[in-house]
Amino acid sequence: MAAAAEGAPLTGIGLALGLAAVPAGWSAITATAEGAAAGLAKGFGHKGTGYLCVRTGGAQVAPVVTDVQVLSDRSPHPSGYTRAPEFPEPRAAVSRKKRIYVRLQPREAAATAVFDVQLSAKSSALPLYMKIGEIGGFALWCKKGPLSEPLSLQQLSLRAPASPQGAPAAPTSPKRAPGALHDAGSIYGLSAMDGVPFALHPRFESRLGPSSTALLTDLTVKSLADIEREYHYAFVVERTAAARLPPSVC
Repeated sequence: MAAAAEGAPLTGIGLALGLAAVPAGWSAITATAEGAAAGLAKGFGHKGTGYLCVRTGGAQVAPVVTDVQVLSDRSPHPSGYTRAPEFPEPRAAVSRKKRIYVRLQPREAAATAVFDVQLSAKSSALPLYMKIGEIGGFALWCKKGPLSEPLSLQQLSLRAPASPQGAPAAPTSPKRAPGALHDAGSIYGLSAMDGVPFALHPRFESRLGPSSTALLTDLTVKSLADIEREYHYAFVVERTAAARLPPSVC
């Protein structure tokens, strides 16, 4: 079973001496990744069954778990880590062959966090998970990921932020005039030629000067009848060939 909700970083990892000892706000991992019972009976230092438990609540204000280590009881306490809590508090005379240490950091100072931990058989491999060590006869795995900045309600809203009281309102885009081809106040109404100055090539400036009307004197305007008379074609050859008759001279 998954130990953490998708998208919520862990804010605590601990050990409970039984299901009844799991405190409020914590969840016990009762099954391995293969579906077997996940009781930590071996090497847990007591006759009952212990369980690995995690916490995800209060992730916005509570420190998040950024790393996990499993060390023997003879290993020195790693710097920057705290020992995972046990529920209820362990007695000093009880020995633990393996200990779990976690590194907690404020959410705003952490780039990555632990989002899930699972137990599996020692010979198994869990894709996308990193093996931390072995405890209670199982392999301990964790899944890390980057932390995303929580969005505020104002960022999620499509409305523009309200201006402070007394501050001048932001200028609005000019309204679209009736019959206008496009709205110049909107980027969606701009064409590729907007803002490009119009200029003629120097080659044509002399021909289109004050005496540009002289260019029109060489033009001949023809009517439709003139065009039909000039380009009239009777199709005599085509009609003769179609009728299969010898051509006649008229």
